[in-house]
Parts: sequence; C-alpha cells; structure tokens
Amino acid sequence: MTTVALKSPAGKWIMVSAIMASAMAFIDGTALNVVLPALQKSLQASGADLFWILNAYLLMLAALMLIGGALGDKLGRKRIFMAGIFIFICGSALCGLSPGVTYLVVFRIIQGIGGALMIPGSLSLISSSINVKERGKAIGTWSAFTTLVTMGGPVLGGALADAGLWRYIFFINVPIGLAALVMLWFKVNETKDDDSGQTLDFPGAITIALGLALVTFGFLRIPAVGLYNWQVFLSLAAGVLLLIAFLIIERKCSYPMMPMKLFASATFSGSNLLTFFLYAGLGAGMLFMSLNMVQVQGYSQLQSGLTFLPFTLMMIGLARFAGSIADKFGPRLLLICGPAAAGVGLLMLSFIKQTNGAADYWTTFFPGIIVLGLGMSFTVAPLTAAVMGAVSDHFSGTASGVNNAVSRIAGVFANAIFGALAVLFFFGALQTQLKGVKFSPHDKQMVTAQAANLGNAKVPEGINTDKKTIGKAYRDSFISAYAKIMRTSAGLAFLGALMGFVFIHGVKKAEHQ
Repeated sequence: MTTVALKSPAGKWIMVSAIMASAMAFIDGTALNVVLPALQKSLQASGADLFWILNAYLLMLAALMLIGGALGDKLGRKRIFMAGIFIFICGSALCGLSPGVTYLVVFRIIQGIGGALMIPGSLSLISSSINVKERGKAIGTWSAFTTLVTMGGPVLGGALADAGLWRYIFFINVPIGLAALVMLWFKVNETKDDDSGQTLDFPGAITIALGLALVTFGFLRIPAVGLYNWQVFLSLAAGVLLLIAFLIIERKCSYPMMPMKLFASATFSGSNLLTFFLYAGLGAGMLFMSLNMVQVQGYSQLQSGLTFLPFTLMMIGLARFAGSIADKFGPRLLLICGPAAAGVGLLMLSFIKQTNGAADYWTTFFPGIIVLGLGMSFTVAPLTAAVMGAVSDHFSGTASGVNNAVSRIAGVFANAIFGALAVLFFFGALQTQLKGVKFSPHDKQMVTAQAANLGNAKVPEGINTDKKTIGKAYRDSFISAYAKIMRTSAGLAFLGALMGFVFIHGVKKAEHQ
C-alpha cells in the first residue's frame, strides 16, 4: 500500500481532515460533561437518565465500531469515514432539537452509529497512509491538534449552559463535520484492502449490542429496585451470557469483526486491558468532578469548563513529544508511568471536601488536574502507537476499531456501574447524615428519594424540618459519594499501569497476522 510523507501536501490534508472529524467526537464528550447539570435541570432528568444519555451513544460506539473499522478496510476507509461523519452531524442536529429525555436518548443512538463509522476511520487513514517511520509522530500530532481544536468545547459548553443554550453544544458539530466532508471529498485519496471478499459480522454486532445494553440496564436499575430484584438479576445474567456468546461467535466466525488472533499478541492484549481500566477510571472521574464543581461546589458551568484548560494545554504541549519518545525508545515505560500518574491525580482529587467555590480552585482541584493531565499526556499517543504497531497494516482499521471500542465499552461499564454505586453511596451517606434529624415517615421517604438525583437533589416542598440542614446533608452526602468514586477510579488507573508493566514490552510491527 502506497504511503506518503507527513509533511507532504497529501499527508497534510489527511491529517487536517482526520483531526477535524475526530474533534467532533471529542467536543461532544468533553462539552457534554460540562452541560449535564443544565441539561438535567432543563429536561427534569434523574441521575439514571443522565447515564442513559451518555450510554446510548457509547453503546452504539462499542457495538458497531468494530464493524466500522472492518467496513473501512473492505469498502474504503475514506468512504466509510465520510458516511460516519454525515450520520454523526445529522444525529447531532437532532439531539439539539430534542424535546425530552427519551428523544435525546434515541438521537444519541443515531450519533453513536455515525461515530462508530467515523472514529476508527481517522486513525485508520493515518496508519494506512503515513510512512511507518513517521506514524508515531503523526498519531502524536493528531492527538495534540485534536485536543487543540476541542479545547474550546468545555469553555463554550459552559458559557452556553450558563446562558440556557446547552442545546447548541450539539449544533457546533455541524459546521465542523461539513468542513471535514469537503476536505475529504476533494483532497484525500481512497485506501482499502485488496482482499474484499469477506462478509460482515452482523451476528457479532447484534450480540454485543444487546449484551452491553442489558448489562447497562441491570446496573442502572439497582438504585431503584435493589440488587436482588428479578429485573436486575435477569438483565445482568442475560447480558453476561450474550457477551460470552459474542466471544464464541468471534472465535468461530470466518470473518469476525474482532479477530481473536489479534489477541495472540501480548502487546495488543495488554494495550487493550490498559485502555479498559484507564478509560473506565478517567471517564467516571471526569464526569463526577464536573458534577461536583457545578452542583455542589458552586462553580458556574463556564468556570467548570475553564478548569479543564490546564489538562488540555498539557495534552497539546506533550502529546507529540510523547509520540516521538515512543517511536525512539518504545512505549513500555510511558505506558507504566503515565497511567500511574493519572491514578495519583485522581486520588488527589478524591480528597477535596466542601470548598468556597472557584476562589479555592488553585489549592483544591488544580494540583490533581495537573498530575492527571501529565499522566494522560504521556499515555495517549504511546498507547495508540502500541496498539497500531502490534498488528499488520492489513488489520489497521480493525485494530483501531477494537481499541476504540474497548475504550467505549469501558465508558459504558463505568457509567452503568459507577452510576449505580454513586446513588447507593449517596443514599448510605445520607442515611448517616440524617440520623439525628426527626422526620415523619412520609417526609423521610421524600427526602431520601432525592438520592436518585445525586448532586441535583432538592429539598422537597412541604418538608417541615430545617431545609438548610437537609440541603447540607445532600451536599455532604454527594461529596462522600464523590470521594469513593474517585478513589475507585484511581484504582482502575493503577490497574492500567500494572497491565503496561506485565504485558507491554518491545513493539515490533506484525507482518503476517
């Protein structure tokens, strides 16, 4: 397959179009976390609703991204990439027009379908088109500039949310996507594999989608009906069985969307385990930090968005450098120290109690964010390079799809499990906080029912007990739940570092996988 130099005109157009399209997905993720409090208030969404809004998108990414990568390898990476961008911007526009939670969940599914075709396409185009000697630098450049383009996402999202215009966070994807489509159409050549006789693994896609959806449903039902309710038991059991069935299908399928032979490489397996643990911890940590800042600490949503600037600036400044180091010395040391540093940052953030708001940012959230940003800056590009370097060019789209799907599956499980745990932690802490307060049974039930809303819990109307006491109990309970979630997230990041230590050694390009 013909490749081009990174600095050639063709290489530059590939990089710009891939960065523009990828930026939409990053904007959607980073900005959405910031606007969730405004969205929750505007749509009267419960805590479980928020996690479904997040997971509807992630479920489709996790289920279809593997097929998206294989489709690109088979039918043409540019063609599938462009189709994904078009579907994604249509879904984004519909999300912005959503009149309620149910509609928003459905339209997020459409976004997810587009993202599943779009996201693996960007890295697949880079890996299949850029010279192998410059691939690490290209991936580092992609990481840095994607972060640069999306840096304004949380800030813009916060400003729009404070102004009551949170819907426009979806609309900003439309012009970015249209610009990427124009560049791809006129300036980027098509690439695909010569062997195009394989069929697509739709049984695998359907099985993993249903399995993940049932597991998600089961966990998110726990706070409402309890762990031992038949709905929870059947959903989790059926979901786990379907995920096991998915692995069996992939092993026996002639043309699997997740070729199990890729996992014969210890580096590929270890990189994906690292991805799962690290991104599960990162996703949960960033989400609950945003909710804590706005709903408990008193930050405006614009201020909340601005707090992530140090993180993004570090990614811009260090991602390309980290990619170059990985090219020269290999990714192993970076993939041990990076996740470990991220875990330290999450752990530092877990010790933050009630603050005086944004005025205390520099002595409370800022140190932990810096350490977290440092860890992620030295992880992202080497991790991607390790994944892509562990397989042959023939499987570049599939490998990108697998790794991106693993990060989204991590997000699905994190949102489902941490969503359930957060409500249970909040409820348990609230019970402790209210031990000395006298309620009627009806009033107590009304007060504790608000635990499902997490940081958006409001003192019910008609309660005779001191409302300030109840409000303080809600805040203290959320902070207690937040601390436990962040420490668990830190533990997952440390597990990721352990995966790097155990599995990732020298990375040599596979020739005959």
